[in-house]
Amino acid sequence: MTRAVTAYVGARIFDGTAMWDAHALQALSNGETRIVKPQDLPSDCEINALDGGTLSPGFVDLQVNGGGGVMFNDAPTVETLATIAAAHRGLGTLAILPTLITDTPDQTAAAISAVTTALDQKIPGIAGLHLEGPHLSVARKGAHDGTLIRPMQDSDLRGLLDAANHIPNLMMTVAPESVTNAQIRAMADAGIIVSLGHSDCDYDTAMAAFDAGARCATHLFNAMSQAQGRAPGLVGAALDHGGAASGLIADAVHVHPAMIRTALAANMGPSDVFMVTDAMATAGSDITSFTLNGREILRRQGRLTLADGTLAGADLTMPQAIRVLVEQVKEPLEKALARATTIPAQMLRRAPSLDRVDDLVWLDNDLSKACWVTEL
Repeated sequence: MTRAVTAYVGARIFDGTAMWDAHALQALSNGETRIVKPQDLPSDCEINALDGGTLSPGFVDLQVNGGGGVMFNDAPTVETLATIAAAHRGLGTLAILPTLITDTPDQTAAAISAVTTALDQKIPGIAGLHLEGPHLSVARKGAHDGTLIRPMQDSDLRGLLDAANHIPNLMMTVAPESVTNAQIRAMADAGIIVSLGHSDCDYDTAMAAFDAGARCATHLFNAMSQAQGRAPGLVGAALDHGGAASGLIADAVHVHPAMIRTALAANMGPSDVFMVTDAMATAGSDITSFTLNGREILRRQGRLTLADGTLAGADLTMPQAIRVLVEQVKEPLEKALARATTIPAQMLRRAPSLDRVDDLVWLDNDLSKACWVTEL
């Protein structure tokens, strides 16, 4: 018989959409949860009293380059994936899309193989794969190696369509300059999450790509044509196209809080803006530098940069991003939490469970750290 075995009281409860005050979270013997009034708890239920804070689903991060001191590009193996996923789990993240930035065909094939195996082995936290490149624009390459950027060929498309048969959640960042709308449509029809990024395209070109099946923009404002009065660019198209969601790095470094506020207000919907960390090897680690495609990345004062100052990923956790949204952007906590949980989960073809007790985290009052409810 299913019964309530534990209840958590004293914290606010975010159910993925709304915030509940003065309620208790019941953990049932089958792992399911319920939100009830404290007076309705059964007398034999163990009570776990929390000192404030917020209970929430674990975070879903669709752009993770590394963690635990390692980078996926450096060694696209199952062992690397397990290390990265464990590092992010320690930061409250339930599911990630490990991300391979622009690399050689052999490294891309190795990444696809490693994620396929990790999914077969049910490595905790691995939800799929994000390939950020190599079909981008050299003009907006950012920290990517421009010598490896190239147009998509028929053989590339065939490989991606085959990968989608084995990886349910496959995300592909492309620039319209390097792919055709027919290629975008073919990927979208196969269930691939096509995202536009690292592109200098104009508004009309971006809108046509979204119409062809692209569903997302990668790290909004960064490495893309900007919004101007007479030239809305990719930024303007991503916010103006109702079917386009946008990943955003809310660290107050990649995007100023005032521009985050503007973007959230301008987004047409129903697709919405969600948070990504764009995390590198530094996540869950105290290292101060690492290499990316043979180049040293420096960690200084909350920034990750190449030697010339070019931003190279982010030194960010999801709790930090939520804190920026709440304290600097002035977003309600429940909406900030949705942008780190349910909204990115909706992008996935096969989304993780977000409502079982094993899936829930507790955020402290300062929004500075998260720990798993089952570990309280």
